[in-house]
Amino acid sequence: MTEPMEDQPTTTPPQPTQAAATEPSLEERLEAALREIETLRHDNLRILADGENFKKRLVREKEEQCKFAVAGLVEELLVVLDNLELALAHCSANEACRDLFTGVEMTRSALLEVLRRHGLSPIAVTEGAPFDPSQHEALGHEVRTDLPAGSVARVLQTGYFFKERLLRPAKVMVAKAEEGA
Repeated sequence: MTEPMEDQPTTTPPQPTQAAATEPSLEERLEAALREIETLRHDNLRILADGENFKKRLVREKEEQCKFAVAGLVEELLVVLDNLELALAHCSANEACRDLFTGVEMTRSALLEVLRRHGLSPIAVTEGAPFDPSQHEALGHEVRTDLPAGSVARVLQTGYFFKERLLRPAKVMVAKAEEGA
């Protein structure tokens, strides 16, 4: 048997030092870590949402670009359409040009139908309609007593929309009252 030794010193638990007293406790460190995790989770969600919004914007811009990719070509073809309409206006009164008139009218109709299938639509404007600066371009004024001032007196060139977007405004003369009246 061994006897207990009384001469050996008993160990006492170490006393906290000054440095150990300033260290955060396990609970405080856990709370700080949980706050940091929550902040990182929030940042991660925000970054994911930004990425989704960016993706949606790219898809929307691509669709818009594809939708209006041929707008430049259609706008250039309007010159051809205008020239065909001028030829029709010139030939309509001349009986000798009747066959030419028919051929030009068929060409104009075919071109207009192709452009309509691809999204072109003329701006419907008639004499006496109110002047709308979002669709009409005023080239001048005409004194007209039969029309209210500020209305369309005459359409000089047809305007067009391309897929609900104004491609070219209608060029018009605007009615005005007689001066001094």
